[in-house]
Amino acid sequence: MTGNLSQLKQNFIESLSQISRFWGFPKGMGAIFAVLYLSPTPLALDEITAQTGLTKGAVSVEVRTLARMGLAHRSTKLGDRKDYYEAETDFYASIRSILKERQNSEFDQALRGVRSALEELQSGSITGDKEEIAFLCERVKALQDFFDAIDSLTNAAIKLEKLGLSNVSKILSVLK
Repeated sequence: MTGNLSQLKQNFIESLSQISRFWGFPKGMGAIFAVLYLSPTPLALDEITAQTGLTKGAVSVEVRTLARMGLAHRSTKLGDRKDYYEAETDFYASIRSILKERQNSEFDQALRGVRSALEELQSGSITGDKEEIAFLCERVKALQDFFDAIDSLTNAAIKLEKLGLSNVSKILSVLK
């Protein structure tokens, strides 16, 4: 079976776009990361725009978000005023970055809102249809449990980072 390299790259970009959307990030962010990841050299915004089909404004916003999350790195070239970007290739560092992003104050505010809604539902102070209140309580509790699990995972990842990658590798090799 023979394939077209250009089509393979396009399929890869689309796949990472879908993964990005699955994790709650914009599809464009996944496409930009994919383009950067497949590039052997850092790319300027114009090059990223051409390869993703996104607007330059969208690329600019998303690439800055990727950089803030530690998933892309900005660089410059001597004599060139453009900024260039390349993907983070250390996946352990990428996962740590994504988990640390979880500690973002906006996300924490949303978590507090879920926790507050659950406390209010469980307090018995909400009036209305008892079955609907019980249903809402069950749903919000499930979401709160999920967020608690994410918090535990985040805290574990941060603690593992403090141990150092070589120590984590030793621990994981013992568990295999």
